[in-house]
Formats: sequence, structure tokens, C-alpha cells
Amino acid sequence: MIVWFGIVQIVVALIAMVVCIVEYARKRGPNDYTLGVTLLVGVLLIVQVVIGIVQPGAGNPAEGDPLEFWMYLIVATLIPFGAAFWALVDRRRSANLVLVVVNFAIAIMLYRMLVIWG
Repeated sequence: MIVWFGIVQIVVALIAMVVCIVEYARKRGPNDYTLGVTLLVGVLLIVQVVIGIVQPGAGNPAEGDPLEFWMYLIVATLIPFGAAFWALVDRRRSANLVLVVVNFAIAIMLYRMLVIWG
């Protein structure tokens, strides 16, 4: 895992969380902004999957348990796409709160992945 890229991902996830909070406060349902930033977090996680595959071969293996790292990464990669799909189906205002929780949880999971990687 590349440290600066992990930090960028955490910042993007927290920005996505703030965007979703603002849209909820404005009494709006899920829209292009909230879904877009959540899907951006998901795309960055897909890039992280590729980095996680390449980095051990490039001489940067995980110092912690690789199984734990991969379980965090796989689950974190699936969550934003599932949440975005759910928000498309349920267009109520409260769907933005779900996206807030999802983006915050992904930021925490990314921090944990950084710790595991070393």
C-alpha cells in the first residue's frame, strides 16, 4: 500500500462524508453529488486493489497479516457500490445518512489498512 495514496483516499472519503452531510442538511435526497463522490471512493478502492496486488512484487509487502488486509480491502471495495445502488433504489432523504456512514466507515477501514500494511 502506498502511504500517500492511502492518505488521499482517506481525505476523499471524509470529503464525501461532508458532501453527504451537507446534502442531508439541505433536505435533499441522494443526487449526482452524493452518489458521485461515493462512487469516486469506490473507484479509488479498485485502484487500491491493483496497488495491493502489485506492491508485494515490487518489494513492499505488508508487515501485518495479509489476510486481514485483504478482507478489509475487499469489504471496503464492495460497500460504496452497494450503498450507491441502495441509494438509487431508496431516494428518500435518509439515504444520504447511509452514505455518510458508509464514507466514514471506509475512511476508518482505510486507516486500519495503512496500519496493517505498516
